[in-house]
Amino acid sequence: MTGVPGRARCVARANIALSKYWGKSDDRLNLPAVPSLSVTLEPMRTETVVVLDDALRGDTFELDGAPARDVERARVARLLDGVRLETGLSTFAHVTSRNHFPTASGLASSASGFAALAGAARHAYGLPRDDARTSAMARRASASAARSVYGGFVALPAGHPGDDALAAHVVHPPEHWDLRVVVAVVTEARKDVGSREGMGLSRETSPYWDAWVASAPRMYDAIATALRAKDIRALGPHVEQSFTTMHALAFTSSPSTMYFQPASIAALGALRDLRARGVPVWPTMDAGPHVKAVCHGDDADQVEAALAATPGVLRTLHARPGPGLELD
Repeated sequence: MTGVPGRARCVARANIALSKYWGKSDDRLNLPAVPSLSVTLEPMRTETVVVLDDALRGDTFELDGAPARDVERARVARLLDGVRLETGLSTFAHVTSRNHFPTASGLASSASGFAALAGAARHAYGLPRDDARTSAMARRASASAARSVYGGFVALPAGHPGDDALAAHVVHPPEHWDLRVVVAVVTEARKDVGSREGMGLSRETSPYWDAWVASAPRMYDAIATALRAKDIRALGPHVEQSFTTMHALAFTSSPSTMYFQPASIAALGALRDLRARGVPVWPTMDAGPHVKAVCHGDDADQVEAALAATPGVLRTLHARPGPGLELD
């Protein structure tokens, strides 16, 4: 392994899609069926270390201080196989990863996790830093991970079947706008239906799938325009429509996928009450029960206090636009 670092550490951050991605155009390459636009969230971090070891006969993966499940270890090994194929090396690796927020519960831990893994693995195996290639590699494991490679406001185009080079790109840097995302955490448990399974059910069984694919690009364009203008009152309604349309697909799948919990409904109501009192705040949710409030920095403390006082909300996380990969 002459000339290969052999060890690397990478920090990546979760992201929240303002314009949602839900569903694939190519399952094999994990390509999104619709475009998405996200904000990378500081301080919701994943820290991953990759250490090459000639003595190993297979990759090992420890997540949050414990051996990972077989399905998680297999996804990590597939990404590492891609790095080994690119470098021509065959050495297996120890991977340790820690999320500084709840894992696999709808807070985009797979996005930050696979972005951090792709960054650390490529460096450990001796590849030069190339964020576009890292983004494409992370996308193969988790489409939203392509966005977590970058900081600020990030777009991932819809994928055309066979386009394995598809990567995310920065639309605006973190300092573009003091947008905040206040997260109402309503459970620490893993969700019952993973995003990949839920997306597949929606595409195959929801009667509204074709309408989603047709309408999502229009929502994306409206969100991109409002974001460019830094207009929260223009942005918010489109953000809300994007997430409710996405969840409508899940609701109308067979079997129906319901990510909401009673505390989710309560948090959505708390945000509607705030908005009725003149506070410009709008909700979004990913494939999980947590409610994320999108607002300007000037209103974030008031929004956080309202969510923290909502029955069923365990705690809140207050995030702002953050940087991309940190690698050493």
